[in-house]
Amino acid sequence: MSPRNTYDVAVVGAGMVGAALALTLACEGFDVAVVEPRAPAPWRVEDEVDLRVVALAPSSAQLFGRLDVWKSIVAARACAYRRMRVWDALAPGKLDFDAADNGAAALGWIVENRLIQHVLWQALQNDGRIALHCPAKVVATETSADRRTLALDDGASVSARLVVAADGADSALRSMAGIATRDRDYAQRAIVAHVATERANESTAWQRFLPGGTLAFLPLADGRSSIVWSVPNAEAERLLTLDDARFCAELGAAFDFRLGTITATTPRAAFPLRMRVAERYLAPRLALIGDAAHVVHPLAGQGVNLGLRDVAELAAVLIAARSVKRDFAAESTLRQFERRRRSDNALSAHSFDAIQRVFASAAIPMAGLRGAALAVVDRIAPLKRLFADHAAGR
Repeated sequence: MSPRNTYDVAVVGAGMVGAALALTLACEGFDVAVVEPRAPAPWRVEDEVDLRVVALAPSSAQLFGRLDVWKSIVAARACAYRRMRVWDALAPGKLDFDAADNGAAALGWIVENRLIQHVLWQALQNDGRIALHCPAKVVATETSADRRTLALDDGASVSARLVVAADGADSALRSMAGIATRDRDYAQRAIVAHVATERANESTAWQRFLPGGTLAFLPLADGRSSIVWSVPNAEAERLLTLDDARFCAELGAAFDFRLGTITATTPRAAFPLRMRVAERYLAPRLALIGDAAHVVHPLAGQGVNLGLRDVAELAAVLIAARSVKRDFAAESTLRQFERRRRSDNALSAHSFDAIQRVFASAAIPMAGLRGAALAVVDRIAPLKRLFADHAAGR
């Protein structure tokens, strides 16, 4: 569709969450525009696996399935994980999940960020129902009684009954709308790399709580593991300066050599960790989703899944309102989305924050309580199922 000016919905940001919303609404007959500053880097099978990966929950896979992109993602390169093992470095007690316990084929899938973005971008480009403004950046916004208008840096403007900010943790639209955030800097960085181990990854996601941080090993399709090692900033600097042999040795010890020795690593990268929660998700004719609304600690790997649940909920609210001929962008309509998603996202963000605080403590009494708590959850089937269902998006 050639860009014009007036739409039902304008989505600002074409990352995983924004693209998924645009495609969902276009499939339901909404007139949709997407504004994105730059096209994502292309994904090629011959390239090294992207260092940034996500653990997609079944609910996210189902959403991508409805958009007819999941088959392309799986066929390209994705790794199902069937088990999850969680344990504490300072205390006995563990928590094990197995997809077979619930009759499922997988607990989730480890997929490269860039692969998902590439497939969704192709879907956006090929969907004649979506007007794609790229490269374009929002420089100003104003509202009238029944729509919001976006001024773009290329001189064009986009007007829509509803604008959705999916433009990330540092959302410009959120700032323009005067929506404040509550932030916490963890003073940590997450080190990411892909590593080869003496034994293959067993289609298992591993997570170990360490004094001051966490370490996750996530399975990749080629038998390696993607690591996310969250440590205090000073320790991150030290680890990033080690040569590969020394880094592999220290990583193996931190992982308790669960897959044998670490035999090789890719170059490492690191990113800062923080929690950021928007104080509200709405402004006149504007809604926030994904990282624009909430950034959570990565220890549970739920950030993208929470954003995709925002997509499913917002789309359901808009579709339901339109079906009874209500103004789908009215505040009374959007409040339903805000109530449902802000409650779930806040609970998740603060739960992950509390877990990070509790498990980061090196105090022996606290470690003993952590180990006991893991053991209790592992033994009580309904409680364990509750944890598993939340991670799956049910």
